[in-house]
Amino acid sequence: MMYRLVADAAMVVHFLFLAYMAVGGFLAWRWRRTIWAHLAVAAWGVFSIVTGVECPLTLAEDWGRRQAGTEGLPASGFIDHYIEGVIYPEAYTNLARLGVVVLVLFSYVGYVLRRQ
Repeated sequence: MMYRLVADAAMVVHFLFLAYMAVGGFLAWRWRRTIWAHLAVAAWGVFSIVTGVECPLTLAEDWGRRQAGTEGLPASGFIDHYIEGVIYPEAYTNLARLGVVVLVLFSYVGYVLRRQ
Protein backbone atom coordinates (compact mmCIF):
# COMPACT_ATOMS: atom_id res chain seq x y z
CA MET A 1 0.00 0.00 0.00
CA MET A 2 2.77 2.45 0.91
CA TYR A 3 4.59 1.91 -2.40
CA ARG A 4 1.42 2.66 -4.32
CA LEU A 5 1.06 5.92 -2.36
CA VAL A 6 4.65 6.84 -3.28
CA ALA A 7 3.92 6.16 -6.95
CA ASP A 8 0.67 8.11 -6.92
CA ALA A 9 2.21 11.03 -5.04
CA ALA A 10 5.10 11.16 -7.54
CA MET A 11 2.57 11.19 -10.41
CA VAL A 12 0.56 14.05 -8.87
CA VAL A 13 3.70 16.08 -8.10
CA HIS A 14 4.91 15.46 -11.65
CA PHE A 15 1.68 16.83 -13.13
CA LEU A 16 1.88 19.84 -10.81
CA PHE A 17 5.52 20.37 -11.82
CA LEU A 18 4.59 20.34 -15.52
CA ALA A 19 1.68 22.72 -14.93
CA TYR A 20 3.99 25.05 -13.01
CA MET A 21 6.48 24.86 -15.85
CA ALA A 22 3.82 25.99 -18.31
CA VAL A 23 2.14 28.77 -16.30
CA GLY A 24 4.33 29.43 -13.28
CA GLY A 25 5.88 32.47 -14.91
CA PHE A 26 2.52 34.18 -14.61
CA LEU A 27 2.58 33.67 -10.82
CA ALA A 28 5.69 35.85 -10.77
CA TRP A 29 3.57 38.74 -12.02
CA ARG A 30 1.92 38.71 -8.60
CA TRP A 31 4.66 37.19 -6.43
CA ARG A 32 7.94 38.43 -7.90
CA ARG A 33 10.23 36.13 -5.94
CA THR A 34 8.69 33.05 -7.55
CA ILE A 35 10.48 33.92 -10.78
CA TRP A 36 13.62 32.22 -9.45
CA ALA A 37 11.79 28.97 -8.81
CA HIS A 38 10.23 29.16 -12.23
CA LEU A 39 13.57 29.81 -13.91
CA ALA A 40 14.93 26.67 -12.24
CA VAL A 41 11.91 24.61 -13.34
CA ALA A 42 12.13 25.94 -16.91
CA ALA A 43 15.87 25.23 -17.00
CA TRP A 44 15.25 21.67 -15.84
CA GLY A 45 12.62 21.24 -18.58
CA VAL A 46 14.99 22.44 -21.29
CA PHE A 47 17.85 20.36 -19.87
CA SER A 48 15.78 17.18 -19.75
CA ILE A 49 14.51 17.62 -23.31
CA VAL A 50 17.94 18.46 -24.74
CA THR A 51 19.88 15.74 -22.91
CA GLY A 52 17.18 13.09 -22.54
CA VAL A 53 17.93 12.68 -18.83
CA GLU A 54 15.06 11.08 -16.93
CA CYS A 55 13.20 13.09 -14.34
CA PRO A 56 13.59 11.83 -10.76
CA LEU A 57 9.81 11.97 -10.40
CA THR A 58 9.47 9.48 -13.26
CA LEU A 59 11.97 7.20 -11.58
CA ALA A 60 10.17 7.49 -8.22
CA GLU A 61 6.80 6.68 -9.73
CA ASP A 62 8.17 3.73 -11.69
CA TRP A 63 9.95 2.39 -8.61
CA GLY A 64 6.83 2.75 -6.46
CA ARG A 65 4.63 0.98 -8.98
CA ARG A 66 7.06 -1.91 -9.38
CA GLN A 67 7.53 -2.25 -5.62
CA ALA A 68 3.74 -2.33 -5.24
CA GLY A 69 3.63 -5.26 -7.64
CA THR A 70 1.99 -3.38 -10.48
CA GLU A 71 3.24 -2.61 -13.94
CA GLY A 72 5.76 0.23 -13.97
CA LEU A 73 5.89 3.06 -16.42
CA PRO A 74 6.84 2.15 -19.98
CA ALA A 75 10.42 2.76 -21.07
CA SER A 76 9.24 5.86 -22.93
CA GLY A 77 8.48 7.54 -19.59
CA PHE A 78 5.92 9.76 -17.91
CA ILE A 79 5.20 12.21 -20.72
CA ASP A 80 4.67 9.49 -23.31
CA HIS A 81 2.47 7.47 -20.95
CA TYR A 82 0.20 10.17 -19.54
CA ILE A 83 0.32 13.08 -21.96
CA GLU A 84 1.37 12.22 -25.53
CA GLY A 85 -1.49 10.50 -27.29
CA VAL A 86 -3.82 11.35 -24.40
CA ILE A 87 -3.90 15.16 -24.23
CA TYR A 88 -2.50 15.73 -27.72
CA PRO A 89 -1.56 13.38 -30.58
CA GLU A 90 2.03 12.19 -30.53
CA ALA A 91 2.59 13.74 -33.95
CA TYR A 92 2.14 17.18 -32.35
CA THR A 93 4.82 16.82 -29.65
CA ASN A 94 7.06 19.53 -31.07
CA LEU A 95 4.09 21.86 -31.51
CA ALA A 96 3.05 21.28 -27.88
CA ARG A 97 6.61 21.99 -26.72
CA LEU A 98 6.67 25.16 -28.82
CA GLY A 99 3.37 26.20 -27.26
CA VAL A 100 4.83 25.83 -23.76
CA VAL A 101 7.94 27.80 -24.77
CA VAL A 102 5.78 30.61 -26.18
CA LEU A 103 3.67 30.63 -23.02
CA VAL A 104 6.74 30.81 -20.79
CA LEU A 105 8.37 33.54 -22.89
CA PHE A 106 5.13 35.54 -22.86
CA SER A 107 4.98 35.24 -19.08
CA TYR A 108 8.59 36.45 -18.80
CA VAL A 109 7.94 39.42 -21.09
CA GLY A 110 4.93 40.29 -18.96
CA TYR A 111 7.01 39.91 -15.83
CA VAL A 112 9.62 42.37 -17.11
CA LEU A 113 7.00 44.87 -18.31
CA ARG A 114 5.14 44.73 -14.99
CA ARG A 115 8.34 45.45 -13.04
CA GLN A 116 8.86 48.77 -14.83
